[in-house]
Order: sequence, then C-alpha cells, then structure tokens
Amino acid sequence: MNSFQFLVALTASFGGLLFGYEVGVMNVVLVMDAFRIFFKFHHWNGDGLDEKGQPTKDVANMMYRDLKEADNKATLEGLITSSFVLGALCGALMATYLGEKYGRQRTIMIGACIFTCGAVIQGLSARSWVMIAIGRLITGLSIGCNGVLCPTYISEVAPAKIRGTLSSCYQLMTTFGIIVAAVINSIVWYYTNVKPEGLGKARSNIWEEVSNFEWRFALLFQVVPGLGLALLMCFLPKSPRWLCSKDRDEEAVEVLAKLNATSTSDELVQSELKAIQEDVAATRAAGSSSFGELFSPVIRRRTFITFLMQLFQQWTGINVIMYYQSQIYNEIGFTKFMSTVVLPIINNFVNFISTFPGMWGIERLGRKTLLVIGSLMMMVFHISTWAFSTQTSKGKTWEYLAVASIFLMVFSFAWTWGPVPWVYQAEVFPLRVRVKGSAVGTVSNFLNNWIIAFVGPALMKAWSTKTFLLFAAACLLAWVYSQFYVIECKGVSIDEMDAKMAVDPQYWCKIVVKLYFVLINNIMRNGNVIGKIFLLHPRISNTFSFAKSNYFSIIQQTTNYRNYLLQKDIKLLQSSLYSRLYNKN
Repeated sequence: MNSFQFLVALTASFGGLLFGYEVGVMNVVLVMDAFRIFFKFHHWNGDGLDEKGQPTKDVANMMYRDLKEADNKATLEGLITSSFVLGALCGALMATYLGEKYGRQRTIMIGACIFTCGAVIQGLSARSWVMIAIGRLITGLSIGCNGVLCPTYISEVAPAKIRGTLSSCYQLMTTFGIIVAAVINSIVWYYTNVKPEGLGKARSNIWEEVSNFEWRFALLFQVVPGLGLALLMCFLPKSPRWLCSKDRDEEAVEVLAKLNATSTSDELVQSELKAIQEDVAATRAAGSSSFGELFSPVIRRRTFITFLMQLFQQWTGINVIMYYQSQIYNEIGFTKFMSTVVLPIINNFVNFISTFPGMWGIERLGRKTLLVIGSLMMMVFHISTWAFSTQTSKGKTWEYLAVASIFLMVFSFAWTWGPVPWVYQAEVFPLRVRVKGSAVGTVSNFLNNWIIAFVGPALMKAWSTKTFLLFAAACLLAWVYSQFYVIECKGVSIDEMDAKMAVDPQYWCKIVVKLYFVLINNIMRNGNVIGKIFLLHPRISNTFSFAKSNYFSIIQQTTNYRNYLLQKDIKLLQSSLYSRLYNKN
C-alpha cells in the first residue's frame, strides 16, 4: 500500500466521521436543559439540584436545574432520535441508483452537502419537534447514502491484501466522530448547565425558554465536517471499476496507475485493468441487475448473511448505549456531571481506541472469528452489567463495576461487530449487484437502528437495566449465526468472492447436484466442450464426487445451465464452476 491509497481510503472514511458526530452529539444534546425545555420534554419552575442531583432549597448549594419530565417525553425523544435513522434508511435505498448513475465519489460529495443542509435546519429549528425531526431526517439521508458508498468506494480502490483494514477506517472514523462530539459538547454542556442563571427563583411560566445557544451551537457545528468532506472528495479519483462500467477505460487506467504509484503501462496496472474489464463484460453479458437478483441462487446466501449481520450489529445494544448513555449512568446512580461529561468521554474514548485491534484482527484473525469472539464477549458483559446494577444500593463499588462492564461491552463491540459488517458487505457481492447488495445491509442496519432508537427510551423507562438481558439474548443468537452461517472471506480477491460463496457445501449442494446432471447430459451431446472444461478445471471430478455423496432432489429445470456450458467463449476464472458460468451468462 502506498501513501496515496491510504489517503484516498482515509478521506472517504470521513463519511463515518459525519455518522459518528451525529450519534455523539445527540447523547449530549438530549440532556441539555435548554433543549429539553425548548421542545417541551421537561418544564422548570426555578427549583434546583445539588451536586449529587438531589433537590435542595438552599440556593448556595444549587448546581443544576430541577427539571420536571413531561408525560410525552419518551415519545418525543424517540421521534426526534429515530427520524435520523428513518432518513438513513431511505438514503441507503437512494444510494443504489445514485452510486451507479453518478459514481461513488460524486455521490459521496453530494451526500456531504445534503448533510450540511440538514445540520443547518436542525440548528435553526423553530419550537416544534417536527422541524428538528425533518432536519435529522435530511442528515440521515446523507448518512444512509454514504454508509453504502464510502465502504464500497474504499473496497474498490484498496488492494485485496489490506482491503479489510482500509475498509474498517470507516468504522474508525465513526468512533472518532463520536468522541469529538462528546468532548466538544460536554464542554458546552458544562459551561451552560452548571450553576445557570435563575436557580432558586420562581418562574411564572414553567415552559419559558432559557438560552438556546448550547444546543444550537452543537447541531450547527455539524456543518464543519459536512463541508469538509464535500471539499476533500473533490480531490479524490473516481472508482476505476465504475469508470470501466461507463466505458471510460482510459480514465480507469490512469486512476489505477495513480493508486499504484506507477505508470499506465505497468504490468500490475494492466492486469488489474484487464480483470476489471472482464468482470464488467461479464456483467453486461448477463444484462442489467435488479434487487430481485440479490435473491437468485448464487447471490441470496450473501444477501441473507449481510442483512442478518447488520441486524445483529444493532441488536447487540450498542446504540442504546451510545444514544442514551448519560441517562443510563444516571440510572445506575452517578452524579449529573459524571453521567454527562466524564463517563461518556471515557466510554467514547474506549470505543475509538478499541477499533484499532479490529483493524489488526480483521485481516489476521478473519471476519468470522471476530464475530464469534465478539458476540460471546458482549453477551457476558451485558449480563454482568445487569447483575452489578442490581447491587448499586450496597455501595459505589458496584456502580463502578456496572460502568466497567459497559465499557468492556463497548470494547468487545468496537473491535469485532463494529467494523466487520461494513467490511463484509462491501466485499462479498459481485460488481453487477455490489451497490444494491451493500444497500440491503445498510438498510438492515438503519432499519434496526431506527427500531432501537424509537423504543429505547420507553424500554429503559419500563425495564431499566433489565434491558441489558434482552441484548444478552440477542448476542447469544448472534453467536449462533456467526458460528454456523457466516462464511469467512479473509484474503479473498473481491472478484473471486462468487466462488467462495457458491461452493458452500451445506447451502449450495443442491445446485452442485443439478450442475452435475447437466454436465453428464452434455458429455453425451458435446464432448469437446466438456473436454475443454475438464482440461481447464481438473478439480471438477472432486466436485462430482462431493455432489454424488450429498443427494438433494432437483427442483428446477436445468436448461439455463446447459446453455451456460455451450457458450462459445467460456473462461473458468474462479474456483467454482457454477459461479464462473453465472458470471459469463
């Protein structure tokens, strides 16, 4: 890897920083007094709380406002928080069209501009939850779109050997964005919510606004990373795979040469270009792609793997912690300052630092191994968090043990389930459906994120820390899924992924059997073609032996497979005969 490849991957990963800042900023904004009063989550009659968060009538000891919760607080909080995720869901679907029509690089740039517009609407919101929800929905459109295209773009410009490491930069920048938001907005919260004006003075209008600088600044600050990403993307090259798909091969070879720091005539550049051209030609021969193709026999396994992987990522409970961690710490028994400033910053720092072991392990240990380890670790720490939280009345030690379990759960997530789903979905699909396949994973992520964000406040209010047991059960299911269903793809070239998926013995055995009978039929009718296949692929006999020992009933006609074999220019470029034939259809 050269410095330009790293710079391109890092810059594209700034799409994750936008996502991270949006997640991190809401955790603090939701506990800002001015925000709560402005949107009528709470009202304030002038009473105050002491340093430990207990009501007091002594003005000298008052530190914070004693806000009274409105009846619809959980609903409004869920609506505002989840509107962002709903927008991200729609943005992920938009990415499939925009990414293929206008290219990954240009669409990411447009998405950054949309994010900026949404941030402005949020920061200038009128006193209605509808306007800020619309602003968050718009920023969500950008995050959903870039959530699909940023990892895809990185995977298409990265070498196969370090593709996982560079793709995980997106998750790294997401965690960095969270910690940046936590630090900046915790400082703002401290200077505007500790010993504010008016403590101890009765208010005739309990719904009267206080200074709204704090939350407006926090939300408007999102303009900075939004415009920054849009500007930086102007200097990045277009995806060479996308350029070839648009018959712009000359531009593609120049980009490949620049990415590899060599000339356009270099053997490496020419071989990469040829591989891309062949993949594009095969894609065109098969016709235009559709979402329905994601559920075709050779693709659907990876579609289900990707969808479920992103589903389980959200049901690990990570975003309940990231969105509402200040309220969780307060529920455990910590002071308002510790819950809002100190503990979230520590937790977000743990989240950021823990991403680095994931970047190391994703190539050395493999994607599947990280998922298996991570799900077991998170299950254990969810259970321990609940167990310790039930003992907090016995002393501070139990409170710190509960928080330590939360930190360890975040660590377990950040180096395993944090980066792996984004890397996995960007590398397992063939070029013709790559954006659509990645979109399915991203839609799953944001759909479940929306559910979590919407029901999170009500769930925590009803179940308190018992909610962690629900997430522990989800982590157990995630372990079963990872252990018995996910296929490892470490170190596999992105253009050879079809083969690894297609030859999975338990899932694709019936397809191998059908192919076996088609080949036998063609041996009788066209010996020359079959002879060619056997010469180019001697391991086919082993495939037949496997097929015969694993009988599945034939449920589909074999006419199409026979036609595959009779094509004039068959090229067996991958280890699975079926996937080769599929690509050359």
